[in-house]
Amino acid sequence: VICQEEKLDEFKTTGADIVGSLDIIEAIKSGNIDYDVYITTPAMMVAVSQVARILGPKGLMPNPKLGTVTNDVAAVVKKVKSGQVEFKVDKAGNIHAGIGKISFSIDEIEANINALVSAIIKSKPSEAKGTYLKGIYLSTTMGPSVRLEISNFTESCNERR
Repeated sequence: VICQEEKLDEFKTTGADIVGSLDIIEAIKSGNIDYDVYITTPAMMVAVSQVARILGPKGLMPNPKLGTVTNDVAAVVKKVKSGQVEFKVDKAGNIHAGIGKISFSIDEIEANINALVSAIIKSKPSEAKGTYLKGIYLSTTMGPSVRLEISNFTESCNERR
C-alpha cells in the first residue's frame, strides 16, 4: 500500500504485506518490484505516476478501474488477499488472465483455472444464450497454447453450485 505519511499507522492494520509512502516509490525506481499488487490512495497518484513506466508494462500500476486506487484500503487488501480473480476480454470475446507463475505446482495452477472458470461462469449475463465457454487454452506468456478439455473444468464448477 502506497499512502500519505500521516496515514501509515492507520493502514498498517489492514493486513497489507507492506505499507509505505515515498520510500516504496524510491524502491520501485531502483528496481525492487517485490509484490503482485500495488494499492494506493487517490492523493498519492501523482507521486505513484513517477513509476508508471516501470509498473505499467508489468500490469502492476494502481488503477481506479481495477479498484487499486481507493480510500477504502482495508476492503481492497482483504479482497486481494482472498484471491480476487482478474481477467480481461478482448474484442473477439477471448478472455485473458494470469493463472500462475513458473514456481506454482500443477495443483495450484489447476485450482486457479477452476477459480477462473467459476468466476467467468458467475459473471455470465442472464441475457446470454447458448454456449458461454467454447474452449480453454493454456499458454506461457510468449509460447504456443495447449487446448484443455473444457468439461474437466465446467463440471467442477457445476458441482460447487
